[in-house]
Amino acid sequence: MCGIAGLLRPGGGDFSALAGLAGAMTATLQHRGPDAENVWTHDRAGIAFGHRRLAILDLTEAGAQPMHSECGRFTVTFNGEIYNHLDIRKELEAVGGAPNWRGHSDTETLVYAIRQWGIPDAMNRFTGMFALAVWDEAKQELTLCRDRFGEKPLFYGWSGRDLVFASELKALSVHPDWSPSLDRSALTAFMRYCYVPAPQTIWSDIRKLPPGSLVTFAANAPDRGMPQPVQYWSHRDCVVAGQGSRIESEADAADEFERLLSQAISRQCLSDVPLGAFLSGGVDSSTVVALMQKQSSQPIRTFTIGFSEGGFDEAGEARDVARHLGTSHTELYVDAKTAMDVIPNLSRMYDEPFADSSQIPTHLVASLARQHVTVALTGDAGDELFGGYNRHVWGTALNARLSGLPHPVRRVLGAALAAVAPEPANTIVQLLEPVLPKSLRTRRAGDQVAKIARIVGAKSAGDLYRLLCSIDSTPSDSVIGGHETASWADGEMSAIATRLDPLDRMMLADSLSYLSDDILQKVDRAAMSVSLETRVPFLDRDVVEFASLVPPSMKIREGRGKWLVRQVLYKHVPAALIDRPKTGFSIPLDQWLRGPLKSWAYDLLAPARLRQQGLFNVMRIELMLHQHMSGRRNHGYWLWNVLMAQAWHDEWCAS
Repeated sequence: MCGIAGLLRPGGGDFSALAGLAGAMTATLQHRGPDAENVWTHDRAGIAFGHRRLAILDLTEAGAQPMHSECGRFTVTFNGEIYNHLDIRKELEAVGGAPNWRGHSDTETLVYAIRQWGIPDAMNRFTGMFALAVWDEAKQELTLCRDRFGEKPLFYGWSGRDLVFASELKALSVHPDWSPSLDRSALTAFMRYCYVPAPQTIWSDIRKLPPGSLVTFAANAPDRGMPQPVQYWSHRDCVVAGQGSRIESEADAADEFERLLSQAISRQCLSDVPLGAFLSGGVDSSTVVALMQKQSSQPIRTFTIGFSEGGFDEAGEARDVARHLGTSHTELYVDAKTAMDVIPNLSRMYDEPFADSSQIPTHLVASLARQHVTVALTGDAGDELFGGYNRHVWGTALNARLSGLPHPVRRVLGAALAAVAPEPANTIVQLLEPVLPKSLRTRRAGDQVAKIARIVGAKSAGDLYRLLCSIDSTPSDSVIGGHETASWADGEMSAIATRLDPLDRMMLADSLSYLSDDILQKVDRAAMSVSLETRVPFLDRDVVEFASLVPPSMKIREGRGKWLVRQVLYKHVPAALIDRPKTGFSIPLDQWLRGPLKSWAYDLLAPARLRQQGLFNVMRIELMLHQHMSGRRNHGYWLWNVLMAQAWHDEWCAS
């Protein structure tokens, strides 16, 4: 894993100036690659690449970057891992496209795959996670590429006369002509979702490259254009194609899923440095760890963070799973102060507004793991592929139960639920009993009733999903001058011509935005801030394409998600250790804002301060803050959005 940065100055430039800029940008990414730093410059073409290296495969100089092909045509700066690169090497050797290999790094494989097949075809052959830049000397073109799901970040845009790109926004900000303006539509989207969806960033002239895409810039371009990215792979097309060829046999499906996930784990355990796994005790991470341990002759390293607050601690469950599987388990219980000490670092860690509060425990478990290993496997993406979120279960159940009611009746029902105080939880559970089966009750029922109140009045299935995902269901009322624009994921969803099963549609929407722009970016920044590489076996291409063939009945059954994943896990871990309400990787945010974070919150949300900044509707914030602090409502997640935006503004916009 690494950090990359660079620039293209059409028409060429001074060697030392280009090298200095690329070096300064790359230096900001030291946390992503503490092992080495290199800069390559081609002054006549106006191109400069920087690279910070976290050495994982081929720890020698043979794996150093930026890397050039033998013929000198291609130069690459690459962040990520190509898990099937040994297979691709064999394929290159079979077709006569292999050089005299200098080492055994996947970067070298990547360079010669590009030389042999071209960039789009090479990307399609790769199973891995990556963000990279390729300079083609023959065509005088710079191409930026990103992996299928956007596991690795890549930002780009114009600063003065230079096209700049990097793994993180902070690298772009050191350019002397950096002067972007805040994008209020991006801030509005952030208030709805707690993240900024691709291709937008918080800055108006800077873009995220969408997943599974590439974009090419010509060195002799006459103007500062922003070409449209081109997709080399489409998850949407994969899901649509799967509608017509569903797997019918449950036994065959379970066997094939276990085979493919085991194969993915085997690929992702390729490493020249110590390796382990995150273990929460939930279905996904337990499945990855179980199959990982099955392949190992030694106890694998597993890591868990625990909290003392009731209802938020899953360390005990993780410990039980680790004991059953025989892993070498490390757990760390943290108090509120330890967790809150992370908060001042968040705005610099993420460098655009980001408010998924599980960013805190994710950073803590990454820090714990980094003390022992350099690479950690995670259980991310199981929910998006196999129907694991509460909204997947709730959305289909509620839509089926309430679709027959006239819309005005649903609006009245929603208003009635919204009027009920969210605590105590047993009162809320009693209200939900007529709508949901017992199996859908969660430990945090009080938090879920607010979602129910919002969604029962939805006008359509698409509207229902959008409301289920919204932290702020009317974000334009929160941001002064706020408005919402269509995201890349919105465009992908609107391009679907075939009718999808409602569950497939919901999971696809999650995969295209929430997974890429929230989950994967949360883990990337949290882990890379401590120089830890994370890998996601569920996002192996073969596993993803298999998931599109699994019918909804094998994903959600009897009010519970991830049915197929559970069938595999139960072969290795007793159901009694796994079957419990889903809580997620969360912190007691509502309580903390009323307690130890209270003065911090009041300071950031002071009316005079808000009015001076001119970003948010002060009256709305005052109302939400008063309702929350008085205990009348739980607005912790909404307030966290505003607080993270305020903290980010202090870090990056202060004059």
